[in-house]
Amino acid sequence: MPTELTRRLVELFDWVDPGPGASHLVSDTSGWWRDAATLAALGPALVAPFRATRPTVILSPAVTGLLLGPLAATALGVGFVVAHKPGDGRLPTGPLTWARSSPDFRGRRVDLAVRDRSLGPGDRVLVVDDWVDTAAQVRASYEICSARGAEPVGTAAVVATCPPAVAADLRITALLTSSDLPS
Repeated sequence: MPTELTRRLVELFDWVDPGPGASHLVSDTSGWWRDAATLAALGPALVAPFRATRPTVILSPAVTGLLLGPLAATALGVGFVVAHKPGDGRLPTGPLTWARSSPDFRGRRVDLAVRDRSLGPGDRVLVVDDWVDTAAQVRASYEICSARGAEPVGTAAVVATCPPAVAADLRITALLTSSDLPS
């Protein structure tokens, strides 16, 4: 991973106190999107570890995935598919394949849906997301791939704070881990 990109990601990252009643700080990654050099470097850096697996499509969960997925897809020269969540805007029309995640870091289960015509047998899918903590959405994304006859080749994330055994099992690579982030 490029050292300059790592340095910039950490420099542009912040923890924010969401206010009274909050039980934890919230990550603020808005600096990543504002900095043109960081934005340009993210796609190539995310896909670099997976080039040899020859993905045919990038799959990313809404909402942040709508930023990162196209950057990764462009870097690989492949297409992009969004995994929609109810409430993230208008769900696509036509047949959908759904998966429900296991509980995430807040204890929520997240429903994801992919338009059937967007993913199918022969697709080699690279999942891309900004942050992987419990890997609940990664597992749900892999479940959708399996249901559609596609093969997940791994997951690329900007930050992974999941246990190393989970990252190894799900083939998750990240540009940053929890030890890289400011306390």
